[in-house]
Amino acid sequence: ASAAVEPALALAPIAIPHGEGGVGFDELRYSPRLGRVLVPAGCTGQLALVDPATGALETVAGFGRAARYSGGHGDGTTSCDEGPACLFAIDRTAKVLAIVDPVAKRISSTVALAGAPDYVRYVAATNEVWVTEPDSDQLEIFSLSDAQPPVATHTAFVRTPGGPESLVIDTQRGRAYTHQWEGMTLAIDVAQRTIVGRWPNGCGGSRGIALDVARGLLFVACAEGVAAVLDVKSDGRVLSKTDTGSGVDIVDYDATLGHFYLPSASDASLAIFGVSTAGELALLGKLQTTKHSSCVVTDGAGRLFVGDPAAGRVLALRDTYPASR
Repeated sequence: ASAAVEPALALAPIAIPHGEGGVGFDELRYSPRLGRVLVPAGCTGQLALVDPATGALETVAGFGRAARYSGGHGDGTTSCDEGPACLFAIDRTAKVLAIVDPVAKRISSTVALAGAPDYVRYVAATNEVWVTEPDSDQLEIFSLSDAQPPVATHTAFVRTPGGPESLVIDTQRGRAYTHQWEGMTLAIDVAQRTIVGRWPNGCGGSRGIALDVARGLLFVACAEGVAAVLDVKSDGRVLSKTDTGSGVDIVDYDATLGHFYLPSASDASLAIFGVSTAGELALLGKLQTTKHSSCVVTDGAGRLFVGDPAAGRVLALRDTYPASR
């Protein structure tokens, strides 16, 4: 289906300090506990915390920096997640996992990683932090101490040949889901640390991932411009597929609205799909972004944030489409 691309700015673009020459965004996250958008700001050496209502910004310094933006996202911190009372962020330059005190706005401790990191996620069921290390075909797992803020200690590896790409945690089923680079999504038992499912996803290039925990719907984005919905309750059965703009990377999903968000770096747009009770995707519309914008996050209140890497800023957009649930 085709749709007009419309501007829908909710706030003025949010400039990242020292990001004037570009920022290597890889993903954005939202922290419900802090009420802040988490912006790992790549080569600037900072993690930015953004108020989604006002655009006000605070930063945590101390991550790896680069003299200039390379056009990619190989420097500094590019992935972050929240834990019970702290944040976890990877540093590609230093190859460490950093534990961040968001109140003091400082890094409280770091631990060396076994391989080059990509994504980081907190696993509440086991009180662990999982880091993807795709160059080494593995996930690295860290246990956390009882101190506040905690200290991380390496615990285990999970081998993921041909991946891992992206990572999402299923808090209801005790699973983690990640992709192999081509055509396959993996389901991992977080307690046993073993792969328990290998599900064909139809991607030439597997990229983004998102999850509706309650309904057991797993959303998969393919770099070539395809989106799919898999049923995690039925061994990853494909419920629906649709075409979208190419150059998709990091996607997100709003469970309250039943909306799935896919940014396209190639056509400078953000596609918004409604998701039916049966897992069918229907294009609601497209919002204007910028070329090379390939990551999005929602705050769950109809506000969307998209990285604009070349300009070193974050675009704040508004989802005005009716709920699909």
